[in-house]
Amino acid sequence: MSKEKETILDEYAFLVSETDKKGIITFANDDFCKIAEYKLDDLIGKPHNIVRHESMPKKAFEDLWETIKKNEIWTGYVKNATKSGGYYWVFATIYPFESCDGSQGYLSCRRNASKEEIQQVELLYKKWKEEE
Repeated sequence: MSKEKETILDEYAFLVSETDKKGIITFANDDFCKIAEYKLDDLIGKPHNIVRHESMPKKAFEDLWETIKKNEIWTGYVKNATKSGGYYWVFATIYPFESCDGSQGYLSCRRNASKEEIQQVELLYKKWKEEE
């Protein structure tokens, strides 16, 4: 059993962030900052993988990047790390988009994942991690 502290998103939490084409954070909303335990200034200009949990398999992110680089929308479950060393699960939808200034980037919207969804994906991710 893990000793890490799990943060469970409430049903109204909606984490939003924007990155440039390389995954560098250009925007993060209050819910994202609060759940990840970072101040906005600590996130802007940093790679989005600042919140990647070490137990996430590479295969999940390879699929994510392959999909969004083709200008397609990716959805999936992600276990992220908090600044204090805890974690939280989200169901993420990532959209390629063009900002009002014409720059290209990605918009990530994340909501709570149910216990059942997490249990199913944990088994898959554990298998993928063992294959690495």
